Amino acid sequence: MKFGITANPHIPSALDSAKDVVARLEPVHEVTLESDLARVFGRTGMPLAHMKADVVLAIGGDGTILRALQLSDSKVLGINSGSLGFLAEVYSGEVDQYLDRIARGDYRVEERMRLKVTVDGERMFDCTNEAVVHTAHVVERVRADGVIVATPTGSTSYSMSAGGPIVDPHLDAIIVTAIAPFKPASRPHVFPATGQVHVRLEKPKECLLVMDGQHESTLKGTEDVVLTASERRAKFIRFRDDFYRRIEEKLSRQ
Repeated sequence: MKFGITANPHIPSALDSAKDVVARLEPVHEVTLESDLARVFGRTGMPLAHMKADVVLAIGGDGTILRALQLSDSKVLGINSGSLGFLAEVYSGEVDQYLDRIARGDYRVEERMRLKVTVDGERMFDCTNEAVVHTAHVVERVRADGVIVATPTGSTSYSMSAGGPIVDPHLDAIIVTAIAPFKPASRPHVFPATGQVHVRLEKPKECLLVMDGQHESTLKGTEDVVLTASERRAKFIRFRDDFYRRIEEKLSRQ
């Protein structure tokens, strides 16, 4: 089996976990490290987007996992090397038993929708969690600090913090939540994933488009930002179905 590994080499806990995983896998499997991580090992690596791996191991927190899903179409196993990683499936201390299960094919793949983001027809990065436009005047004549357009996966992230609903990730839907709306009557909306959400500024001014917290694009404010379901699905490796337990854990730590 071909494994790809990504981790932030500047975070000691992630780097230590990556070293343990590499030592565990290399005797029997083909392992490719992402370029920045490989340099720490004194090796030649490969950009994540160019890896042809059966499984990508994303070691770190939710940001690392989202980045792996954004840049790769491989199946992704999130390995949490720090605090509660909501998207992670296993903790670094228990990874050995789960690597054995992956090698045996003893797992399931959970596919979740991603958002396709285009700006004036130009395709940007797909989002597993959300795309956020930070500005002062947004769609539907709603005055707010910005707007969050999220997937069900992202409904438990920034969208939830802004007052959006929790949506089961087995559903396909688009959740639109205003950030700090000036009118309390402005409520979150949930749209079918087959539709399109357009974000336009009523009064053009410079604003910022942030995709999954990983990539930023500065806009002039005259653009048409269109969001709909992507044909590319996020592929999570799962060993259990515990979404609501994770919600309870996350909320108890707020």
